[in-house]
Parts: sequence; C-alpha cells; structure tokens
Amino acid sequence: MELTVSELTALWDRTLNKIKAKLNDNIVYDSFFANSYIHEVDKNQIVLVVNSGLAATIIKMKYIDVVNQSINEVTGSDFDFLFVTESDLGNLSIKKMPAKPTYFSDSVLNPNYTFKSFVVGNSNLEAYQASLMISQNPGNLYNPLFLYSDSGLGKTHLLHAIGNAIKQRFPTLRVLYIHAQEFLDEYVKYVKGDKEGISIVDWFKNSVDVLLVDDVQFLSNKKATEETFFSIYNNFYSMNKQIVLTSDQHPNKLDNLDDRLKTRFTQGLPLSINTPEKETCEAILKMKIEADDGLKISDFDEEVISFLADKFGRNIRELEGALARLLFYVINIKPTKHIDINTAMEAVKSLTDVKDDEQKLSEKRITETVAAYYNLTPFQLTSKVRTAQIAMARHIAMYLIRMLLDVPFVKIGQYFGGRDHTTVMNAVTKVENECRTNKEMEHAINTLRGKLK
Repeated sequence: MELTVSELTALWDRTLNKIKAKLNDNIVYDSFFANSYIHEVDKNQIVLVVNSGLAATIIKMKYIDVVNQSINEVTGSDFDFLFVTESDLGNLSIKKMPAKPTYFSDSVLNPNYTFKSFVVGNSNLEAYQASLMISQNPGNLYNPLFLYSDSGLGKTHLLHAIGNAIKQRFPTLRVLYIHAQEFLDEYVKYVKGDKEGISIVDWFKNSVDVLLVDDVQFLSNKKATEETFFSIYNNFYSMNKQIVLTSDQHPNKLDNLDDRLKTRFTQGLPLSINTPEKETCEAILKMKIEADDGLKISDFDEEVISFLADKFGRNIRELEGALARLLFYVINIKPTKHIDINTAMEAVKSLTDVKDDEQKLSEKRITETVAAYYNLTPFQLTSKVRTAQIAMARHIAMYLIRMLLDVPFVKIGQYFGGRDHTTVMNAVTKVENECRTNKEMEHAINTLRGKLK
C-alpha cells in the first residue's frame, strides 16, 4: 500500500479518534497512544511508532483488539501491527520479523444475537440471568458457565450475546467464539505443522480473555484433542479468564468425554434451557414480525400466532423457519395484506407434513437418534465399518428397532447394509445381556428410549 506521509497521518488520526472513543479513558490514551504515528504500511503490516518500549508491550498485551477494531472500521481491512520505538527504526530487521500464526481467523460474533433480541421465558430465565451477570463481570462469578439443552433452544444466541455485551462493556478484552468442530479443525492443522511459531495452548493463553465454545460434546472420544483443551481450560481457569460452554446434555451425561473435563465443567454453573412455553413462542414470533420493517402484528390474525406456536414451538429454529415460510408464501405465492388461519395452514402444510413424518417412530429416526447420541453419522451405522464404537452403536440401533418396532430380523439386516439376519439376532441378544450387567449400557438404552418417545 503506497501512501504519502499526509495520507498516513490522516489514516492514523482517524484511527486514533476511534481508539480514544473505545477506551473512554484519557489517562490510558495519553500514556500509551500519545505521539504515536504510522511509519510504514507494508502489504498487510503496519509499522507503528509509539513513545516507549513499555507502551509497545502494553498495547500488544491489553489493547491490540481495540487497535484492530479501529483500523478495520477506518479501512475496512485487517492488518498485522509491529509496534516499535523511534530508536528501533534504524534496525531494518524489524521488517523481517515473522508473524505469529493466527488461529480461528474466521471466527466472528453475530451482531444480531444480543440480550435485547433474546426472548425470556420460564424455560430459559436462569440461563439468561446467569449469562447477563457474566457479561457484566467476566471471570469473577460463574466459571465455567455450562448451558445445555436440545438443539434450537437458544444456547448459541446466549453465547453470542455474552460475547457482544462483553466487547461493548470491556473493549480491551479479547473475546473468542468458536464451535467445538472449529477447535478440532484448528488442532489438526496445528498437529500437521501448518501453524508454526507458537503452540495452540500458548496462543490461547496470550491471545484470548473470554472463551465461548459451542457444542462442546463434539470433543468427546478424541483423546489428544481433549488433553489439549484440558490444558487450555486450566490456563483460563487459573487466570480468572471467563469460559462459557454449551452442550446438548449435562456434563455428567457426556459419557465419552474425558472424566477430568466433566469434573471441570460441573464445578462452575451448569444450567439447562427447556422447551419454551407457548407464551414465549408467541413473544418470539411477535418480536420477529415487529423487527421486519414491512410488517405489523395487526397484519396477522391472533390465531395464526397461536397456531405457529403450537405446531412448531418445541424448537425455536423450526418456529422461525415456519414464520419465514409463511412470509415467503404470502409475498410470492399467494399475495395478501392480511394473514388469516387458513392462509397460514396452507402456507406451512409442507412443513407440518414433514414434521409429522419425522416424529413417527421408524428405522430411520431410531438410527439417526442413536448416531447423534454417540456423535456419529447414520451412514457410519449402516456402513461396513466395524470399529468398536460404531459396532456398539449399530447393535444398539438394531436392538431398539427390534424392541420398539418389532421389525423382522431379516428386514433389519437389509436396512443395515444387507447384513445376515443371524448377525442382527446376535446383536440384539448381546445388547439384552449387556443391559443386565452393564449400568452404562442400561443408562444409554433408557436415555435413547426417552428421546424416541
């Protein structure tokens, strides 16, 4: 980037104005940013001259996020910063310093997921209150906060709301939201040597103040990854850095997770989010409608809101999807200014048909439920793969299909990749015997039966 001295000055002046506003602390600003200026912009690196070596160190440790956010707002681009003093400028080697690897460079907080846009009801009140308290005092209350529920009930929304609130209230804190699968992907890159220069454990220790991890159950059964995450967790906990985790189950029920992690996860505050009551679902729908510039609540018959809440209220994502389908229908297929119950039922008929089919007990639903319980895919259960974990889950699926649907052994064998009926018989017998002597197997079967009701 070729810029004149005056352009560099103007660029940094605009950036400093934003930094000053974000810090809202004249003493910090005057101490560490006074008389700073851009010496050079070389590709994606800015060489910034500050007033002392201490200032360079403090900015890198505590205020780098504020600097990065501000320069991005001014330029629309991201830059790496090299902080130097004027006495360093004669040393040309500073331009050759290797940049530290960046982990999770694509991770961002969703600005639409805030506490203001989260509808509170009895089903999620405690989780909301704890999340709000943490956002006001990170690292000093509930650590970790562990939110668990079925999919689609608002866990991810609260994670992002915590992150957004902390960044607004404490702009110098470095907040990272990741899905557990992202952690696995980055760990694999690190192990393969794609992230030279700093270990992933050290990177977390030096680069993140608040860690938000979604669907932590995906770490189960991955020993090396769990050990690394355990080290990262311990660093955060000992440094009073806030950790918030979500899962589909209480940590004690994550059977395939390292016991040390389960112990750590339960030492904070585990809170469940339950299925929303009808009033909460109706409030969510009304909030979504009011947020749309072209819609008003008066455009809908009250019974339309009640119908959608009744039919799709067990999952907020499904509820929002049903509303989106209805709006698409009345805008593009059957335009109307006022939406009555008949129009609504007609619009979401395809969704209700699919939903009814999905709720019927079938070989497919049982296989999908067992696969999800063991963090596997349905394909793995019906494939020829015979690893111990997959074989056990396959046997359990065969057993449940036989017990709950009374499907013939031959048909079950055909469903599971053309296996012989004697293989199915042996699998069912094995699970029956295990249930009598193995408490873990008995617990798994009872849990799965509950999910399939």
